[in-house]
Amino acid sequence: MEEHGIKEKILEGSEKLFLKYGVRSITMDDIARHLSVSKKTLYQYFIDKDELVMMVSKNHMTANKAGCLEAMKTAENAIDELHKLSVCMKQNLGAINPTMLYDIQKFHPKAWAEWLAFKMDFIYNSVVRNIKQGIKEGNFRKEINPYVMAAFRLGIIEMTFDEKIFPASKFNLADVHAQIFEHFVFGLTTDKGKKLYIKYKENHTHYQPTNLPTHETIL
Repeated sequence: MEEHGIKEKILEGSEKLFLKYGVRSITMDDIARHLSVSKKTLYQYFIDKDELVMMVSKNHMTANKAGCLEAMKTAENAIDELHKLSVCMKQNLGAINPTMLYDIQKFHPKAWAEWLAFKMDFIYNSVVRNIKQGIKEGNFRKEINPYVMAAFRLGIIEMTFDEKIFPASKFNLADVHAQIFEHFVFGLTTDKGKKLYIKYKENHTHYQPTNLPTHETIL
């Protein structure tokens, strides 16, 4: 296998383990064993676990961005965009261990800084743009402040991954996000927008995105 192919295999395999089990509990030995490669091979491509987590995070964000851009590009309007993103959310969140973000935040500050920068740049601006578009279309209430609601949306997403508030033993992550997402949508929408969103939910159930945004990039 070419060097690029080996590196991608390591990144993909590591991400699957991190998503399922969290980051802290997975060692370089675990990754090597899971991929059937030597630990020496891992260190040929990554200086240490911290660098591996950083690269996995960057790849994850790149995929998230692609998925969001697909929804934006193919959406008929702001409501349709939100619906497409909600479909992505349902298809992905079941595979995520909520402790992954906590582990990155506590034990890998450089990677966490990348997450925060991505969230406050691309995601924040995407929410602001979507809300402004929805207001112009008459689907969102005109008195809504896009900047306040974008900041609120980012904060509420982060809260859903807090084990103290939504412990995994009591709550299903995908269900929590779905409930809060619809609460957010219905808080934004006019009567026209609500009806449109319900129509998309009923009629567009077979939307299958080719890039699936996950985690806190979901609007």
